[in-house]
Amino acid sequence: MELFKSIVNWCSQPAIYISLCTVGFVLLISRYRVLSRPSVLWGLAVGIALFFIVGAQDEDFLKIITKGDNMPIVIMIFAILATLGMALRQAAVNDMRLERGLPPTEAEDRGKVLVWPDLVYSEFICTILLSALFIAWSVAVEAPMEEPASGTRAPNPAKAPWYFLGLQEMLVYFDPWLAGVVFPGLIVVGLMVIPYIDTNPKGNGYYTLKERKFAISMFLFGFLVLWVALVILGTFLRGPNWNFFAPFDYWDPHKIEPLVNINLSELVWVKWIGTKLPDNILIREAPGIVIILAYFAITPALLAMKGMKRFYEEMGFARYSILVMLLLCMAALPIKMLLRWFINLKYLVAIPEWFFNI
Repeated sequence: MELFKSIVNWCSQPAIYISLCTVGFVLLISRYRVLSRPSVLWGLAVGIALFFIVGAQDEDFLKIITKGDNMPIVIMIFAILATLGMALRQAAVNDMRLERGLPPTEAEDRGKVLVWPDLVYSEFICTILLSALFIAWSVAVEAPMEEPASGTRAPNPAKAPWYFLGLQEMLVYFDPWLAGVVFPGLIVVGLMVIPYIDTNPKGNGYYTLKERKFAISMFLFGFLVLWVALVILGTFLRGPNWNFFAPFDYWDPHKIEPLVNINLSELVWVKWIGTKLPDNILIREAPGIVIILAYFAITPALLAMKGMKRFYEEMGFARYSILVMLLLCMAALPIKMLLRWFINLKYLVAIPEWFFNI
């Protein structure tokens, strides 16, 4: 049991956790035909269930997963596994059929059914069953109600609703104007422009991954790694004072972690060059400004020449530029997280005089 706890706690270190999620995502996309088999999915579900059952033997872990706010996240893990597994399985079946010259299963005429009574009757039964389940749940599980809000006392940790925990995690690595305004705005705008950027007619009306691998992979990476994984991190690994705690650690409210984060300007001028910070703001932050400009100006050109050349030729300059800018903004989150965890980098560009920090 102690060995199991040690392994889980080691894997739950933020940098290792996100790295494992990324590796798992790559394996999921590259081996989706194998991993979406029913036997594999059931094995994963049983493995996750055993993890929670064995982990529940630890008192601290049991308190976390049985908290009223956190129980839906446990259910969400299994729900995402089920829905994603079914979708990928159907995509794998269709991709194999298309390789043999057969139409996707959705194109087959399996006979039509009426909305009434077939669909409405099934939905009515589901509504009754789920209503009974939620009533039983509300009776058995204590509602996560706390004391009346007070301006003099805040809960520790103060967490947003579960669906905003990913956004709250972003606030650790970016200024509020970026994490709370710019990035959510780009997410909304990016979802709106998808039909205008991605005009590939393949995959419309049927499940597939092979014919839309890039688009589906990017969407799933943003959803699974940059949202669901951060929700799980914020739910189970963020404790008092917003410190990191492993699943089998006691959430000690007195735990204090020293802030050793450093800005890039301090790293370059003070630590590497060995001089004081320049008085001129632009000269002081020149290293970070150059990196940011190169990231958003040079990277798209390099990708257009190699790596995403086909996209540039098919989409044209305007659509390609929008696509790459959105992808670079999405990649900025894991890059910034890894820089914080590995070299304690706080901001690439830190201009508090102008309230401008990146």
